[in-house]
Amino acid sequence: MKTIDKIPTSKIQRATKLVSTGAKVGVNYLKYYGDKITKTELEAKERLNVNNASDIYDGLKQLKGSALKVAQMLSMEKSIMPQAYVEKFSLAQFSVPPLSPPLVIKTFKKYFGKLPNELYDTFNATSVNAASIGQVHLATKDGKKLAVKIQYPGVAESIASDLAMVKPIAMSMFNIKGKGSDKYFKEVENKLVEETDYILEVQQSKEIVDACSHIPNLKFPKYYEALSNERIITMDYMVGEHLSEFVSHNTNQDISNQLGQALWDFYMFQIHNLKKVHADPHPGNFLISEDAQLIALDFGCMKTIPEEFYIPYFELAKEENITNKTYFKNKLYELEILREDDSKQEIAFFTEMFHEMLSLFTQPLHAEIFDFSDDKFFGKIAELGEKYSKNTELRKMNANRGSKHFIYMNRTFFGLYNLMFDLKAKDIRINNFQTL
Repeated sequence: MKTIDKIPTSKIQRATKLVSTGAKVGVNYLKYYGDKITKTELEAKERLNVNNASDIYDGLKQLKGSALKVAQMLSMEKSIMPQAYVEKFSLAQFSVPPLSPPLVIKTFKKYFGKLPNELYDTFNATSVNAASIGQVHLATKDGKKLAVKIQYPGVAESIASDLAMVKPIAMSMFNIKGKGSDKYFKEVENKLVEETDYILEVQQSKEIVDACSHIPNLKFPKYYEALSNERIITMDYMVGEHLSEFVSHNTNQDISNQLGQALWDFYMFQIHNLKKVHADPHPGNFLISEDAQLIALDFGCMKTIPEEFYIPYFELAKEENITNKTYFKNKLYELEILREDDSKQEIAFFTEMFHEMLSLFTQPLHAEIFDFSDDKFFGKIAELGEKYSKNTELRKMNANRGSKHFIYMNRTFFGLYNLMFDLKAKDIRINNFQTL
């Protein structure tokens, strides 16, 4: 893969890159209007999506950092994003152009004040894995094989400006109006700031290892604080396939079920016992070992779940509460989904919309045992997402709904559901975590 010798770090450089990307998107729309004359609407729109997804991703992968992280987040929204975007943006999870070896050495010296060969017995300056915020290198020390994650230069300093640049795109894509939108973008900004603090990530990683290492069929790397700092993390090198690669060839249902149960227990234990959860559940953060163990990586994005949100959120997920109209509506107000300044039309619309969505999304939580390989269940989720993405009535309303905590909680559940479906996990014991 082609390497990168320089990353735009100043606001002007990064803004210029996005402007040039926007110009390409503008050209794509001109082609789209031409295609509508000679092709069907579906064919024309499909070509537009493919071209736009490719050009936007090509621009973002040069910037790396928060802009590319947003693309990674969007790739998980399989039910509302066009397939072309999902496919292209998903590359941001673990396959982007890495820094060149000379830039790696320069970056390491800047962050650590020493060259890699002064800290490790061996260090490979060619990356083995590059993602949105950092890339991983192999090293050895005292006979141990290590993974060294190095953050891209300028990423931490450009978070606020990057989000400001991509904000108009996200607002248009998700029908977010200007009024009341700041709290959502601030939540994303705060999480991204945390993700660039590698000292915090090491601390969070060690906490998760200590709290969750008892869960069957789940493994973690060991982290080395003496070889880590605010922009570099050193941990054990874990051998395994990325989850997305594993599921492409696995035919053993028992292994699928074993991995699925470990993954589900891991998340339910965090949410309900720790009230803090790994809020970045994409395939690039999980490996499958040769002995069919799930290896969990990268705890930079951890969402603390405050009690005032946790209680109504999971009360609303209970089947008996979903069917109780008065109770259900009261909880919608408590979770800021309904507001006191809503019109009667908005109250009726959003009450019905969220009742329909929650009745479907919470089905796994209502069961003792659930089949996450069920195409019908995930087909209904996709249909519902498409239904509301095309709803003209919704587009006329202010769709800024819900507590800011929904952003990462919903992201966690959507990502978890998608991983469980990818694994084709069956016979999953939903409340198994309570006995661990």
